[in-house]
Amino acid sequence: MCKLITLSSCLIFIFLAGCSKPPQPSNKIILWHWMTDRNDTFQKLAQQYQQQTGIEVTIQLFPPSDAYSQKIIAAAQANVLPDIYGILDKKSIVAEFIKAGLVADLTDAMNAEGEKWKDSLFDKALADKSFGVGNIYGVKPGIYGVPIDVTNEQMLYNKKLLSKAGIKSPPKTFDEFIKDAQMLRRVGIVPFVSGWGELWLLDCFAFNYAFNIMGPDKIFATFRGQVKYTDPDWIKVFSIFAELRDKGVLIDGIVTKGNKYAEQDFALERAAFGFDGSWCVNVFHGNQGMNPNLDFGAIPPPFISNAYPLRIEGGAGSTFVVNAGSPNKDKAIAFLKWLTAQEQQVVLARETNNLPSNKQALLGVSEVLEEFATGMDQSTHPNIWPLNEDPTVSEAFDKGIQDIIIGEKTPQQVAQDVQKVKDLQSSKGKL
Repeated sequence: MCKLITLSSCLIFIFLAGCSKPPQPSNKIILWHWMTDRNDTFQKLAQQYQQQTGIEVTIQLFPPSDAYSQKIIAAAQANVLPDIYGILDKKSIVAEFIKAGLVADLTDAMNAEGEKWKDSLFDKALADKSFGVGNIYGVKPGIYGVPIDVTNEQMLYNKKLLSKAGIKSPPKTFDEFIKDAQMLRRVGIVPFVSGWGELWLLDCFAFNYAFNIMGPDKIFATFRGQVKYTDPDWIKVFSIFAELRDKGVLIDGIVTKGNKYAEQDFALERAAFGFDGSWCVNVFHGNQGMNPNLDFGAIPPPFISNAYPLRIEGGAGSTFVVNAGSPNKDKAIAFLKWLTAQEQQVVLARETNNLPSNKQALLGVSEVLEEFATGMDQSTHPNIWPLNEDPTVSEAFDKGIQDIIIGEKTPQQVAQDVQKVKDLQSSKGKL
């Protein structure tokens, strides 16, 4: 990915030079995306839209996501972005695109007709590409993206394997989860798998419990440097992973396992519990799913404390933006409004097994998708937090947890290590 300063400089040069011939309005809009599992449905809906309106929508697929992101950066530098596209990057990069005039402000369209469009969509999904008053990015307050679906990460459980171990219902508390894991071990079933070789997924799991143990104010105070990672509450978070290790909960090699391999383990019933996102429903049950007959459910991770609500990471799954410089901007906005209407969202949900962004489209989705949808009420996401931790500190935090899992360090040692990195970054003026 280009460095932010490089992207900004390129964009400024483009607008000052004015070397590109302005595109002309037409009855055709172009959409770029990266989602192989949704492409067929997108194409079908585009044809339907053309039949209804006469507007031709050209859907162009550029997978995988990393290559797609590079294409978007290159197109931004060359001033050849399509009418509709997605930005797969952190919020600071989205902010740069907006300030460079490459993303349209959709607030007026969302608020038209008594906020009808806005109210039809999940608030947490809209927040992903929204900027509030006084935001740290210096972006004009507004809504800049249209969520096509939503997602969150929860605990998965295999109903057949739990029954085999004599477990009648999934656990609600962490203590119940530990007891269930031991019951599973006694009958030769691996209790838990997840792709914790990927730090982002391990980080999601850890922060679920950080919110549960200490609440958001203390978490954000830690990011600001006002609370240390050696605080007893952070020690409790780190200690969760020592307990999971010591009680034999985790599948062997979990800290080197990619999420696709973890999903395969769960799909082939090599573990009774998993931790994954709502997209797993399509991975398991889709047209080319790993195990269409897999009987599983989804629950929030079992809470460990009554001090604060447990939060799960979730929000917008896939979000499109409209090119502010497109001569077909109004047509592009109209298409996205149609695409996120209830009828089209029902089609997307049923054919792709993804959670719809339209709240009225949940009727008729599968039982497990409905369970994921219920979790949206308690979801949160770094993109909507008032601030985030320094990436170097976050990496030390997540790798430290991996060290705990493999028995190389204690929770106390990891807390000290992370705080040292925090202090170093602070001394460099990066916090």
